Amino acid sequence: MDNIVAYAPFLLKGILVTISLSICSIVVAVFLGLAGAMASVSKSRTANRVASSYSTIVRGIPDLVFMLLLYNGGQVALNSLGSATGLWSYAELNQFVSGVIVIGFIFGAYMSETFRGAYMAIPGGMIEAGISVGMNRRVLFRHIIWPQLVRYALPGFTNNWLSLMKTTALVSVIGLEDIVYNGFAAGRATREPFTFMLIALGVYLLLTIVSDVALRVLERRYTRGVTRGVWR
Repeated sequence: MDNIVAYAPFLLKGILVTISLSICSIVVAVFLGLAGAMASVSKSRTANRVASSYSTIVRGIPDLVFMLLLYNGGQVALNSLGSATGLWSYAELNQFVSGVIVIGFIFGAYMSETFRGAYMAIPGGMIEAGISVGMNRRVLFRHIIWPQLVRYALPGFTNNWLSLMKTTALVSVIGLEDIVYNGFAAGRATREPFTFMLIALGVYLLLTIVSDVALRVLERRYTRGVTRGVWR
């Protein structure tokens, strides 16, 4: 217990890094997911192929390989580009930025499938009805498309978010001081690895429970007035 109290600030720092990394990554993932969904439902064959290739690449390559490839190779590529163009002499791609880029990129592909499925689930008749009464694109999106897009996407979004939070543990292999890295370091220093890894387990479990409850509340808000897939 004394060791846990002594390392509490160190562990808290790791928890804050994990939460910050998760939030920044989901923002990137949502942006890429929306772009990927728009490309996949586009009438452009080129856009369809880009979206399909994006999903295929992410599904076919392990997350850890992406992480190590960007962190180790991205730094070299970035500085080679700077030297070739003369725009910068040296730029550092730190662990946090690398983690956000990789995790956001990976889950952007999963989010694109979630958003695409949600968009395809919206009854076409509702969109046609909105157009027929004179709604412009902005009003149509705000009052018809967006509420239903959120409602259909929330279950998939919840699963992706929970998986994303657990995936943040990968950043420990590149030296980012998240809860896993700090927990392992504290356990090694005190020779109590099981105790501190158990704390890390509890942190992820708590974050998962809180997130699940919050997103279920949001889901109930967007499904209010809906029974068996029909608006009341």
